[in-house]
Amino acid sequence: MLDAARRDRRFVSIRLTDNWRMAAVFDKPSLYRRTLPLLQGFDGLLAFAVFLLACAGMLIMYSSGHDQGSRFADHGRNMLIAGAIMFVVAQVPPHRLMAFAVPLYLVGVTLLVAVALFGVSKKGAQRWLNVGIVIQPAEILKIAMPLMLAWWFQKREGQLRPLDFLAAGVLLVIPVGLIMKQPDLGTALLVLTAGVAVIFFAGLSWKLIAPPLLLGLIGVFLVVWFEPQLCADGVRWPVLHDYQQQRICTLLDPSRDPLGKGFHIIQSVIAIGSGGVFGKGFMAGTQTHLEFIPERTTDFIFAAYSEEFGLVGNLLLIAGFIFLILRGLAIALQAPTLFSRLLAGALTMIFFTYAFVNMAMVSGILPVVGVPLPFISYGGTAMVTLGLAVGMLMSIANAKRLIQT
Repeated sequence: MLDAARRDRRFVSIRLTDNWRMAAVFDKPSLYRRTLPLLQGFDGLLAFAVFLLACAGMLIMYSSGHDQGSRFADHGRNMLIAGAIMFVVAQVPPHRLMAFAVPLYLVGVTLLVAVALFGVSKKGAQRWLNVGIVIQPAEILKIAMPLMLAWWFQKREGQLRPLDFLAAGVLLVIPVGLIMKQPDLGTALLVLTAGVAVIFFAGLSWKLIAPPLLLGLIGVFLVVWFEPQLCADGVRWPVLHDYQQQRICTLLDPSRDPLGKGFHIIQSVIAIGSGGVFGKGFMAGTQTHLEFIPERTTDFIFAAYSEEFGLVGNLLLIAGFIFLILRGLAIALQAPTLFSRLLAGALTMIFFTYAFVNMAMVSGILPVVGVPLPFISYGGTAMVTLGLAVGMLMSIANAKRLIQT
């Protein structure tokens, strides 16, 4: 009797404990359980690559910008804003992103027309619009352009005709032409790259791609060969603005104006070379801290990084970007729909173009254009755009996982 009573009490106690646990689960789930579905929307490898690059950006920003007022703090704030945007967009499924394609494209083009009509001019360029706050509408097209073209080809999946590629080219040329007119060669290059990437991944034939590439290579050869005549005083090139012509001529021969137009490239190359193999050390870059490097926290931050961390640091940074790009391409290959594949591929090519053009111009390989180094350079608008792009890639990766399960 006594043993039976004890067993009954233990049974009742166990049942009460189990009921309490079940009530705790159903009435008030833990913070971990509530946040787990949101965290599952993140692609771990992509987030890891972005985190490493962001850490490198904060490190060199402190070294090169700690004495420039609140620039370091502002850079950290911009990263937090971009991270919040990335987190939110990662939860949006790709088919809902597709619904924003046409409205965002139309708004972006309309704002570009408004800039051409009554935009704000700074330093000889009319790129901004005052709508209570000053905005740069061209930045919208970095995301709107691949979204629009991916939507266009998704709607025509399985029945693509040459006319569809021609229409896509028209959709691309309109904003690129408006951005070039501002003029803003760097942003136009990024928008063009994103659009061409979508068209190429959609199946554009190499027979149509090869001729313009060949003409471009011939043009580069002729410019280099006849550089003394083409860059002589008083010679004006068709199509290009004067400042664009000067940048190309300065690239070919920076010593032509060492204290003027060539100063940026000359000082940048000196800083990169003086870093050697292992660099001068954190906060020890003389070219950087003696202010020989112009725009050392924005377009030319890679020169400051190279001086302090040397060849080894550069290889690690490049490896980080390669890892980011390869992960983006892997997401594109595994994407469940044509829209997702085209969008992921184009966004990945934007990262590649950002990194390649910035490093090449700072190293004296390409002309100087206003293209920041992703997650490294100072700049609120560019950082937000990058956060939006990463969020879209994570959304596509998450949609692939949901379909597989």
